[in-house]
Amino acid sequence: MRVGGWLFCRGLRWLLWVSAVAYYVEVLLYRPNHLNSFGNTLPTTEFWMFGLPLAAIFAGFLELMMRERTGLPRPAIGRNWSRPRAVERAP
Repeated sequence: MRVGGWLFCRGLRWLLWVSAVAYYVEVLLYRPNHLNSFGNTLPTTEFWMFGLPLAAIFAGFLELMMRERTGLPRPAIGRNWSRPRAVERAP
């Protein structure tokens, strides 16, 4: 069951990052909708532009915590990802 929590946090992190990028693109494409009469960014736009990445970072920290709780190995830097590792058997 704990692996499910880790997978949920991992999916949530990616969803938040993708939604942040999508919101940035939306702000770039429809810039006048996110500015007031003085040319300043609306508070709601600022909230989403800063809140989504912060939520993604927080979800990443939760993902790290859940990975440690489940006992999953940390990814090794420079590891060969092209083929699966052989399963080691106890003698």
